[in-house]
Amino acid sequence: MTSLPSLLIAAPLSESGKSTLTMGLLRAYTRRGLATQAFKCGPDYVDPKLHSVATGRPAVNLDLFMYGAERVQALYHYYSQDAQAVIVEGVMGLFDGYDRDKGSAADIARLLDLPVVLVVTPRSMAYTVAPLLYGLQHFDPRVKIAGVIFNKVSSERHLTYLTQAAADAGVPVLGSLPRVDDIAIPSRYLGLDVDDLAQIDRYADQVADLLEQHLDIDRLLAISSERKEQSYEAPTLQKHSSSAPRRIAVARDDAFTFLYQENVRQLEQWGEITYFSPLSDRALLPSDFVYLPGGYPELHLEQLSANKSMLDSLRDYIREGGAMLAEGGGMLLLCEAIIDEKGTPYPLVGALQQTATMQQRGLALGYRQLEIAGVAVRGHEFHYSRILDPLPSTAQQYNAWGDPVATALWHTGRCYATYTHLALTEELLAQLL
Repeated sequence: MTSLPSLLIAAPLSESGKSTLTMGLLRAYTRRGLATQAFKCGPDYVDPKLHSVATGRPAVNLDLFMYGAERVQALYHYYSQDAQAVIVEGVMGLFDGYDRDKGSAADIARLLDLPVVLVVTPRSMAYTVAPLLYGLQHFDPRVKIAGVIFNKVSSERHLTYLTQAAADAGVPVLGSLPRVDDIAIPSRYLGLDVDDLAQIDRYADQVADLLEQHLDIDRLLAISSERKEQSYEAPTLQKHSSSAPRRIAVARDDAFTFLYQENVRQLEQWGEITYFSPLSDRALLPSDFVYLPGGYPELHLEQLSANKSMLDSLRDYIREGGAMLAEGGGMLLLCEAIIDEKGTPYPLVGALQQTATMQQRGLALGYRQLEIAGVAVRGHEFHYSRILDPLPSTAQQYNAWGDPVATALWHTGRCYATYTHLALTEELLAQLL
């Protein structure tokens, strides 16, 4: 069986350059005419959007907590079936998971038998890189470390020290990148500002140019081709065949951008998706189900609040018994108002009789598990807003360890709303639709 060139980009810790290296490699592969499939370990929304710009094809999350091992295998094989190369970007440090190394990049590498390329930024470090690399290579022999790329190397002498250290650790050096300060994108809550796709496209080209100058891209391709294709029969993704296709409306604009590709595929099994903009469209089209994903509504409050015809349309849809799922920022849209950082309230849909605020905010994050309409589902929470005088929750949510958390699920009519961003399943959609 011919091996599909595949590798996983990982690091000892966050802020090491995984995203930069991944973006550049994706664009470099694509320039070579390779249909390259990108995956992201974990629940992040931002990196897959960047990956999609770099490759021109949808990127997909591989999350072992939300999907489980069998579905992650199925997702990998389904989305890469027409690809000529695969690059998976890790998350946090190589072995950082939700419970020790469960769900980590290393866990994904073990499951899919992916060679791992480490990217290490050796700030104020030289020979200490040797025990660092040695530990990463030998901690779990099932995780195959193919080599290391040093990022932001300060000088040729520094590189000499690092190369000696890697040799003593038994880890091949696959290249090094100099410090380049002008390759950057402004930060936002989850990582990067990706509103300007043209800017992201230019960024991908910049990084690819840098990699072409300093790395042997063809050597990386050769290393990723050495992987043996898994011999087992991979599980397949179920395809639901609806006898009565539903009309599905999905919010998508600058305020609502948190859409998993796999969630889109799940919805497509039930009918035709029509995308709409709560920012600019006047009203919902006739719909059997409305999905309000997360995003940044707090950055567009004036425009959202001024679009009264859309707010009325959403409110009427819920009151008339329309089926809806609202997550994160989509849930905030259904509140009576959002108070911005300056203390100004902006009236919104009002289907949930509670107010959200961006003042005195703190970060709430983590994996979540709960039941909706009798179906066990999983997801993750990540937000800075908070609810003032929240309505009673209709379900208890739990974290990855099974401990109760305060995150609520609100249910009115056929509308479910929560801060938790869900991994949609056929079983859940069968109940909601």
